[in-house]
Amino acid sequence: MFSSFVVSENQYVATLAGIRLTLKREDQIHSQVSGNKYRKLKYNFLEIQKQVNPLVLTFGGAFSNHLAAVAAAGATLDIPVIGLVRGQEWASQWHQSPTLAFCHSQGMQLRFLTRDQYRNKDIPSDLATIPHRLLPEGGTNQLAIKGCMEILSLEEANYDTICCCVGTGGTLAGLIESSQAQQTILGFPAVKHTNLENDIRQWTNKTNWQLVPGFTFGGYAKVNDTLVTFMNNFYKKYQIPLDPIYTGKMLFGIFDLIKQGQWQWGKNLLIIHSGGLQGIAGFNQRRLALGNLPLEYAC
Repeated sequence: MFSSFVVSENQYVATLAGIRLTLKREDQIHSQVSGNKYRKLKYNFLEIQKQVNPLVLTFGGAFSNHLAAVAAAGATLDIPVIGLVRGQEWASQWHQSPTLAFCHSQGMQLRFLTRDQYRNKDIPSDLATIPHRLLPEGGTNQLAIKGCMEILSLEEANYDTICCCVGTGGTLAGLIESSQAQQTILGFPAVKHTNLENDIRQWTNKTNWQLVPGFTFGGYAKVNDTLVTFMNNFYKKYQIPLDPIYTGKMLFGIFDLIKQGQWQWGKNLLIIHSGGLQGIAGFNQRRLALGNLPLEYAC
């Protein structure tokens, strides 16, 4: 799976107010382990494969892209994986989450933690004593940064600005590390995280980057009808699905800043579509249950 990895050039180019936008479709590099999750897991699993009787533990919520990607990677490589899921309430209703149902179908063992246990990243005592490899929530570590450095190719040195959404900061750090000195790397945070800049600085010494605030829509996984309408219109025009947690917010921010005449970072942009589309089914499920506007596409 990872050892024979080849990325096809899959890009979409458009122009908005004289600014050239190229969307790099990292979401299409693998059917189940797509986008930045593939990049983050690549070298981690190559190392895990070297171990005798490997076992992988990792954390994630009930709709986590990371959990789904780890489950698929474990199934493909025949490596047992255990998902430590936020919220004990899911123990009796895991099948109601499309993500957890997928993880289960891939053979991932699901263990459910209280909110406090999850916040403290407590590993159940019966698992803590078993030899295992722990992958952090979101997947960011040194090997993940190494994988994310491969997102940019030498042929993409002509772009003056690289845009990426930001969760834990690992993908952005990889882009910064592999960028050219003349390029500006912009991160669009999807979470309210006061320490995010410091978290990113632990992975890079470069300074050709900055975070663009103002497009979290209230916080992680929070959305409103304005964002959903933008994403639906984007899909109708370009036939490209976006996820509402990360890439959708970033594209909204880019388009909004350009339309408001506030864009100040160059006219030749490379925008990274980091995947996350597996979560759309669960997103629409929750939106419809509340009587809210859903996304008009499924992935």
